[in-house]
Amino acid sequence: MVQLSLRNVVVGLCVCVAPARGYVVQKGARQSANDLSAPLVDLGYAQYQGSLDPTTNVTSFLGVRYAAPPTGDLRWRAPQTPNATTGIQQATTQPNECFQAATGNSTTDPFRSLTPAKRAVVADEDCLFLNVFSPGPLNASQNLPVLVWIHGGGYIAGAASSFSGEDLIRESGFGIVAVIIQYRLGVFGKCFLPGSEVKSNGVLNAGLLDQNFALQWVQDHIASFGGDPTKVTIWGESAGAGSVLQHIVANGGETDPPLFRGVMTSSTFLPFQYAFNDSIPEESEIRLSAWSCCFDAPDTLACLRQTDVTTLQNLNNAIDLAGFFGVFTWVPVVDGSLIVERPIETLLKGKVNGEALLAVTNTLEGGPFVRASDTTNLTQYVTNLFPLFGPNDIQSVVKLYTSSGFANSDDEAIAIMGEDIFICPTYFLLNTFNGTSFKGEFAIPPASHGDDLPYYFPTSNGPPPFNNSDFLTAFSQSFMSLTRFLDTNVKFTPDIKPDWPVFANGTTEMLFNKTEAGEPLVQTITTSPALLGRCR
Repeated sequence: MVQLSLRNVVVGLCVCVAPARGYVVQKGARQSANDLSAPLVDLGYAQYQGSLDPTTNVTSFLGVRYAAPPTGDLRWRAPQTPNATTGIQQATTQPNECFQAATGNSTTDPFRSLTPAKRAVVADEDCLFLNVFSPGPLNASQNLPVLVWIHGGGYIAGAASSFSGEDLIRESGFGIVAVIIQYRLGVFGKCFLPGSEVKSNGVLNAGLLDQNFALQWVQDHIASFGGDPTKVTIWGESAGAGSVLQHIVANGGETDPPLFRGVMTSSTFLPFQYAFNDSIPEESEIRLSAWSCCFDAPDTLACLRQTDVTTLQNLNNAIDLAGFFGVFTWVPVVDGSLIVERPIETLLKGKVNGEALLAVTNTLEGGPFVRASDTTNLTQYVTNLFPLFGPNDIQSVVKLYTSSGFANSDDEAIAIMGEDIFICPTYFLLNTFNGTSFKGEFAIPPASHGDDLPYYFPTSNGPPPFNNSDFLTAFSQSFMSLTRFLDTNVKFTPDIKPDWPVFANGTTEMLFNKTEAGEPLVQTITTSPALLGRCR
């Protein structure tokens, strides 16, 4: 089950500084305006020429290849270092997006889907690119903190082109370098074939490995763009936040050397994480193998690698469309390697990658993933949502939510979906970062899943419905303060936020809302004991 971004539901996470190989203006050197507007970086395997926007004063490099094309024999293999490319590569247009999938619409099957939004970019299997944004003319000696954004979209959709790094640069007070990454999605980003076949001839969780590879790329190359690889923060929304959680627990929470110091999640997406050879992920792979005519092949994986990409993309959509509404098919699994156990088990051990956490949830996360026609019988809804639950488990959930004071079965189902998949995993995460975590609640009505995106990216996902400058500064600066200083209380611009206590006792968080009169309401609140009880 993966999640999409809401209104945009798109279809709608000891290091050494690498030697600076970027374009630097030396003291006394004279440069033409043309040179400044066409900055050049040498990454060793390729030279990329970006552009400086004189209006925003942001330098961008779009479509930088961070891994070799995952096509042909590299399909469902770990990402590989790009081959060397001669000449200067232009980095001034958005990259191809990864193949997108539809979303499920079934009333019974435990899976889910939505129709991808059209974008002015091409979908392609060759899609392992990222975009880099730096403040002002490129200066490799700035050593600025780095923010890496991982897009959401239920692990079946989303692209770098949907998000403007210029927004992040501006909101940071021109104090960070921003990186927006892409990764393989849907069937192309997952491989659940059981047993030794995948272990010896492919990888599980290919999309997560892409993200991990991109984070390693940041360590190796971000100094060329003015970033400090020892001050990296990763951030994502929905499945992007779920991805952040996967990297927090990667390698049992002991990734060495570390790839980031700060972590931020907006609507942490964590459905049940099956082992790669459990029955439900295997069922998806059996469908893929059978429908592509590879089921009886001597080497199923080799057959699938030779299958026409259009055929695979059609099956990608078909399998997702069979999913139960609100649930996603191609989600991360426990692979025994990068993800050694279910994330909650790692969190309960107190093992995490990262030093400080900012986690934000929306008040009504479950709304977009619940269909009223599916909730008239709450027992049946819970049965569909949790396919491995037995009768006693199902009745325990039904009793817990029918006795919690919700108005009707639809509200109960929205609470079950929102709390189980998004909100409770966030509190589990906060407790693991005990003493260095901050919790926020986005409550601008209707405060549904994805409603916060326009406040992070007002250019590409906005404008924000509550376009109040005091609110915008207070909200956005929270994320940028964590990125720059690992502390939401360090302000580089005055704002209306009061002191923000850490989540040390598991009860204090910052509310971001507005009054009935339309004034910003930003204040500390006590976490609902009833909510924490349901999470337990």
